[in-house]
Amino acid sequence: MLRRIGWLIGWTNRVEQVRKLPDAKPQPAKVQPAVMLDTVQEIAIYIHRFHNLDLFQQGWYRLKITMRWENDQYTSIGAPSRVMQYEAPNVGSDDVYGVWRIDDTDNSFATRPFRIKYAKQDVLLSILVAFNLPLTDNEGPFSSAVILKFELLYSPVMEKGSEFQASSDGNPAAVHEFRIPPKALLGLHSYCPVYFDSFHAVLVDVSVHVCLLKAGSRKGAKKVPRVSYSAPGAIPGGTIYGSSQALDGVASIDFKHHMLVKALLDARDTLLAELQRIANGTNKAIDLTEFTSTMDETELSGSILQANPVTAHAEVSGQGKPQNGLEGVNRSRLDVQLLQNLSKDDIIKLFNLWGEQVSYLWNMFLNFHRDNKTQILQFLRDAWAKDRRTEWSIWMVYTKVEMPHHYINGGFDEPSHHIVQKRGPSLLKLTDDPAEIATMRAELHRRSIGQMRINNRSIQDMQIFGDPSGVPIVIMERVINVPRRTISDNSYLRNFDVMNLATTSTFSEAGKDQSSTSAAENGKDLKIVVFVHGFQGHHLDLRLVRNQWLLIDSKIHFLMSEANEEKTSGDFRDMGLRLAHEVIAYVKKKMDKASRTGHLRDIKLSFVGHSIGNIIIRTALADSIMEPYLRFLHTYVSVSGPHLGYLYSSNSLFNSGLWLLKKLKGTQCIHQLTFTDDPDIRNTFFYKLCKQKTLDNFKNIFLLSSPQDGYVPYHSARIESCRAASSDYSRKGKAFLEMLNDCLDQIRAPTSDNRVFIRCDVNFDTTTYGKNLNTFIGRAAHIEFLESDIFARFIMWSFPELFQ
Repeated sequence: MLRRIGWLIGWTNRVEQVRKLPDAKPQPAKVQPAVMLDTVQEIAIYIHRFHNLDLFQQGWYRLKITMRWENDQYTSIGAPSRVMQYEAPNVGSDDVYGVWRIDDTDNSFATRPFRIKYAKQDVLLSILVAFNLPLTDNEGPFSSAVILKFELLYSPVMEKGSEFQASSDGNPAAVHEFRIPPKALLGLHSYCPVYFDSFHAVLVDVSVHVCLLKAGSRKGAKKVPRVSYSAPGAIPGGTIYGSSQALDGVASIDFKHHMLVKALLDARDTLLAELQRIANGTNKAIDLTEFTSTMDETELSGSILQANPVTAHAEVSGQGKPQNGLEGVNRSRLDVQLLQNLSKDDIIKLFNLWGEQVSYLWNMFLNFHRDNKTQILQFLRDAWAKDRRTEWSIWMVYTKVEMPHHYINGGFDEPSHHIVQKRGPSLLKLTDDPAEIATMRAELHRRSIGQMRINNRSIQDMQIFGDPSGVPIVIMERVINVPRRTISDNSYLRNFDVMNLATTSTFSEAGKDQSSTSAAENGKDLKIVVFVHGFQGHHLDLRLVRNQWLLIDSKIHFLMSEANEEKTSGDFRDMGLRLAHEVIAYVKKKMDKASRTGHLRDIKLSFVGHSIGNIIIRTALADSIMEPYLRFLHTYVSVSGPHLGYLYSSNSLFNSGLWLLKKLKGTQCIHQLTFTDDPDIRNTFFYKLCKQKTLDNFKNIFLLSSPQDGYVPYHSARIESCRAASSDYSRKGKAFLEMLNDCLDQIRAPTSDNRVFIRCDVNFDTTTYGKNLNTFIGRAAHIEFLESDIFARFIMWSFPELFQ
């Protein structure tokens, strides 16, 4: 008894002592280690092929790849995490040397060097490299885009290939950057063509594959991940090292953690949908049955959601019937506010579960990609091509107009772009000049682009998106044909009969017989494109347009005409005859070669001309020796061609230059362009050329013009009337309208044909020109057609079927 009383008194005294200590704290209990939720952005780059279009220098080349977060270009750099060489290069080949390399100094990846010897050379690389970009406190989930950078490294050819590695890794020759927007970081599978610049015209077939992963889950599980449960308070899956502040039993769940958990769910669903889309698009089976059957996770719903009635009700209500086994918490896009109702342990369970599922699907995709790389690349390329017209429509304006039935004196039809005069106070002044109106219309559109916030899920080419306001504006005016005018409609056509031309101009006259039925069924098409330069031009002037055409259709054969190089000051008739002989010789050569390898089903002969090169083309087509080949005409692209001459040219400075050329050098083609080659305008070269059927047989006609081009009259490049001509009742005005009507009558398609006729106004960013003589006289825009290829890229990829 005394012992018990003593123990009670001692315990009471200790309690009183504790009460007297106001700052006393209980001993800390044993707590779980801090847990951090960490994700990593993995971006896999598959490099399939290096195709040389137009590299000017032979030598050793290699590709270098780096990537970084857009918001921090110095510290947040992605590091290569794995490299997979799908196919071994040819051992002992002289064109491939060394090995690929990872540089730890700048976290870059470089392919093995390969030697380029000639144009249209293919180098198969077939390698996949994956980069990891950890999310830091500054980025958080998807607050920044990723910049993907490709560099082309060049080294000259040495006497021995081994000296390449010993001497240098190569000098940077060109750079092409892409931007992966934040919305695409949840999951993306896209074709990404790398086309460096006009001086390094190559095509690198690349596909980009993006996924958000839980850190430390790169290898993924061999089995389909399922939820596992631990005792209350335990940390499932062990410690997760992180990029955000610690989670302990006292601190509240941080908003970023909720975002990361939700992002993993979105990444899983996106990856699953993309796997199914790619499998369907490539007609290759991929078994997802076992995975989708586990995505119910009724145990998880019962354990987590039932413990949180508010969340459970919000998630289950409105879901309806299960879709493909995905229901409840997993099928819905979780709201962050709903996640805030979950406990720390439940958040970690979801993070672990969905992180492992994403890793499982990601590794399943990588294995599937390795087995079907070529089919996947082709499928993604086709999808990319379809999406370009939608994306690039930011810089393009599409309109439709009806072709005027007949131009008459005093009946000037307002072109469609004249409606810009009615757009209100945004224009400071109004004008009646169509060229100025077209410029104002483009500038209004350019201003609206400057105010846009472009944020889609597609990979953005920084050659275009780097400075959106500096990209050319292209106004596409599709002209809806009307039936041809007849003789009773005052038509100026004489003896017009397309069917008669087709029947009399037999293929045997061109040297081959194509009447065989088996040839029509089993043969192949011969596609030839002829490029013709302008006044005092070079045969490679139009190489940028040629390269874009090759990107659309690599099977075309092209002729860069040299027949009139340094001979463009003479008579158009002589220049046209030289071009006709050159084209016929080239076509026959290609026909003979094609006939030796199989049946020839059809020929598609297309032409592209710049400036007076278009007049040379039309003159060649009017020559009788070209008549057997007119039935094969396919697409005609006129780049700033003076189809109606300089009869009503408003550029007084340029007109003075033309006058000097005629007086001092007696340039015959300038006399013909200005209608001074004969006192009677109806005996001039241009008047007679417009009477001939030079445009009649083309299936597709594109007239490219620019209101900033002072070298070619705006109406002449567009083949339309102008106010000066419509108000001119003299003999000159009447002759001009006759020429105009003759040209339009050739463009008008018969009711049985489907001819495409498009006028394209290309408006360049004049702020890059500066103030100089070229800008003042209007030469800058005329030459910009040859120095820029973005406008050609827009037009050709918007209508790829017309260039194939």
